[in-house]
Amino acid sequence: MTLEVLLSAMGLSDESYIDSLNISSDAVVINQCDRDSKEKLERRSKKGKLQKVCYICSKERGLSKSRNMAIKNSEADICILCDNDVEYTEDYEKIIRDAYKRHKDADLIVFYIKRKERLKPLSSKDKRMNYLSVLKIFSPEISFKRESIKGINFNESFGAGAKYIMGEENIFLYDCLKQGKRIYYVPLKIAELREEESTWFKGYDKSFFISRGANYAAMSKTFAGLLIWQFAIRKIKLYRDSMSPRRAISLMYRGKREYEGIHSR
Repeated sequence: MTLEVLLSAMGLSDESYIDSLNISSDAVVINQCDRDSKEKLERRSKKGKLQKVCYICSKERGLSKSRNMAIKNSEADICILCDNDVEYTEDYEKIIRDAYKRHKDADLIVFYIKRKERLKPLSSKDKRMNYLSVLKIFSPEISFKRESIKGINFNESFGAGAKYIMGEENIFLYDCLKQGKRIYYVPLKIAELREEESTWFKGYDKSFFISRGANYAAMSKTFAGLLIWQFAIRKIKLYRDSMSPRRAISLMYRGKREYEGIHSR
């Protein structure tokens, strides 16, 4: 069972950056920069392990474009998404492989990454995920069998560097569920998130709420309104100092209408 980490990054000098993330498995690195190139390298990880790295430089911009490019260039059985602020545990490869051996029917498995917003896993035991539980997941926690997600791509209108600044992972997971894919949550820590300034989150402002509304419209035409209201109520403590609930809901519906208008043409 082969495993690759799919790293999306910008402005790297070379592939050695993966050592700072403690990546010991094979990897596909998408470096969005000022040139286009592709190299297939064999190198030693900082642990001394022989490692295959597909290192791609691209002039294209956008996180979802980077994710799609990484998936397209992957050759592994199992892939896990990665950002440039994730630092893996020493045993992450074993944890991931063992989870897929335990859940042979899984198409995707979501693991736990410790961060200041989530100091504990979502549950104490393995469980199947559904349309509500996947709302709490962020991209680097997502792994998948490469063959299982063929034909399912990240929506390139969403994510850092795109028209709408967030939500690409939620849309991706919803698309997987719609196609009958089995998603499991395994509450084992595979990494920690470094405390670095977010490249996309600038606060609960107008852009945030418009993007969130568009995000929900892309996830579900039927339940977009319900998703907007649950967010407005559930997250009120986080945003009420910068935005009234009425204004937040109005902006989310604006994003919903905008997205639906574009995609009904």
